[in-house]
Amino acid sequence: MKYAVPVVAFLAAAPFALQSYQVTLLTEILIFALFAMSLDVQMGYARMFSFGHVLPYGVGAYACAFALQAGWPLPFAIAGAVLVATLLSVPIGWLSTRASGVAFAMLTLAFAQLGYAIVFKWNTLTGGSDGLTGFARNAGPFGFEGFVSREGYFWLVLIVVFTTYWLARGFMNSAMGRAIVGVRENERRASAIGYVPRTLRVVAFVVSGALAGVAGALHAGFLLFVSPEILHWTQSGHVIIAVILGGTGTLIGPMIGAALIVLAHHQLSAVTDSWPLVMGLLFIIVVIAAPKGLWGIKNSLAAKISQRRAPPIGENNAAS
Repeated sequence: MKYAVPVVAFLAAAPFALQSYQVTLLTEILIFALFAMSLDVQMGYARMFSFGHVLPYGVGAYACAFALQAGWPLPFAIAGAVLVATLLSVPIGWLSTRASGVAFAMLTLAFAQLGYAIVFKWNTLTGGSDGLTGFARNAGPFGFEGFVSREGYFWLVLIVVFTTYWLARGFMNSAMGRAIVGVRENERRASAIGYVPRTLRVVAFVVSGALAGVAGALHAGFLLFVSPEILHWTQSGHVIIAVILGGTGTLIGPMIGAALIVLAHHQLSAVTDSWPLVMGLLFIIVVIAAPKGLWGIKNSLAAKISQRRAPPIGENNAAS
């Protein structure tokens, strides 16, 4: 957390030094990083492997698009979309957490595929396979004009992502967050001291869905276009890879993994049409070499450096 303020300050100055397409790429990275962090709350801290995390993400995107079409100011459209994604996550989380393991993963996938089918078939409301277009970032009468431009929207995304990370970090360090981790580590012991494991899993599911809704709403405001592809199961695969690549249970690790995936996608797709194969090979290498992800490598190196700097035990005794 001590590096957060310098990093945010550095990123905030990026539009003054980067070209337009680079600002656009950086905005895309921030949104996907937030999406990956949202899954980590559920997958890393609660150990619930979801194959349908695109559902709250897609619902947030479509809800934001509908709100912008209706003329809502941009911040209100994002807030409304997050509320919709959060409310939807409550019944789905309550039903999905009745199962665990593979059954839980399949249930979340089924719900996501149901959402995909609805937006794909409901042409009159969602635009069907053509998606939703024709909406814009509305400034409204409240002085939000600064968020409408490309650079202004980047700053809005940066503020939202940093704030969301800070809130998620605070939640996971709270008593409830530690209880969720406790259920993950030893469900029987957590039950014995009075916790209700399923209730905590539902809470983790809803919090994770709310954060995914934030990312989805930002995605809609970023592209000004939403299609059923945002709800396709392959999108869940991409974000799962980002979480594993960066390191589960860390919040910041999945964000780093997401940034690397977006950058690799842009660079490799410009060189070869077989970029998914190259990314897959890189992912396999990283997982084999670093099971705890890239952030785990950082933590291991930091631990080794601190051990080398620490004086031997004999020297401490002599000094005393």
